[in-house]
Amino acid sequence: MEQRHLGRTGLRVSRIGLGTLTWGRDTDEHDAADQLKTFWEVGGTLVDTADVYGGGEAEYLLGRILERLIPRRDLIIATKAGSVPDPYRRFDGSRGHLLAALDDSLERLGTDYVDLWQVHAFDTETPLDETLSALDIAVTSGRARYAGVSNFCGWQLAKAATWQLAAPGTRTRLASTQMEYSLLQRGVEREVLPAANDLGVGLLPSSPLGRGVLTGKYRHSTPPDSRGASEQMAPFVEPYLDGAARRIVDAVATAADGLATTPLEVALAWVRDRPGVVAPIVGARNAQQLTAALSVESLSLPDEICRALDDVSAPVHRYPDQDWSTL
Repeated sequence: MEQRHLGRTGLRVSRIGLGTLTWGRDTDEHDAADQLKTFWEVGGTLVDTADVYGGGEAEYLLGRILERLIPRRDLIIATKAGSVPDPYRRFDGSRGHLLAALDDSLERLGTDYVDLWQVHAFDTETPLDETLSALDIAVTSGRARYAGVSNFCGWQLAKAATWQLAAPGTRTRLASTQMEYSLLQRGVEREVLPAANDLGVGLLPSSPLGRGVLTGKYRHSTPPDSRGASEQMAPFVEPYLDGAARRIVDAVATAADGLATTPLEVALAWVRDRPGVVAPIVGARNAQQLTAALSVESLSLPDEICRALDDVSAPVHRYPDQDWSTL
């Protein structure tokens, strides 16, 4: 698998990442091990997790599998901290919480360091410089090699990245930002991507298949074994089942027919090769599903297909994103 630099750093990662959101909840240790082995055997290196995935079980499973199956040095392990199970405060970006969470993550993962440590979301109740100081401490102490953020909007990302660049040598530059991005969700193109590109921050798209909708599985009905049929996950899928989404999915399916490939590969190739994207994070229930996603490595979309998909999925960005004098 092709490797790409993570932002403006020397770290190189596979251009498809393996997500572990369902590990320890819907994906057991056997299926998780099959997925990780499949991913590793085709040259995949970036594995993304978080301290809250499966209530910590995702990190624990990953650590157990690494111990017996794959050399630690062969993988780029990325995890996150900052989300908390508190209905009154969803995110805690305080230095104390973040560093304690990192130590807990390292224990579950069974490793001395993570390659990429990410703040899971912006905490409005903690000064940003305090949150970012936790990243500096994590890197200088050797517990993390690189640092990033997740779910920061445009101004939040720009402020954080600029702060970190203001004192080179004492602060750790942001290597990445993880955001939802797909043909069904192009909101990051408004401000996040321009900020990331300008400041040398690489984008790691989550839900690159539109929460599974871009595979085409929901075109005619809801499969009983899908997320859309799950009581817990149906609200996650439902926003992408409207008329506008159907038109985009139909266009993806038409492109797939013309290229003799699958809607999954077309949708994934589109987001993988967008400017500023480093590696879409792909989740799967089992190794068979993952193999289908990894087959995208050999596909590059023709320019005319990209333009057609761009047109059908184009978000409405007017003032102030366009030159005001032309409006």
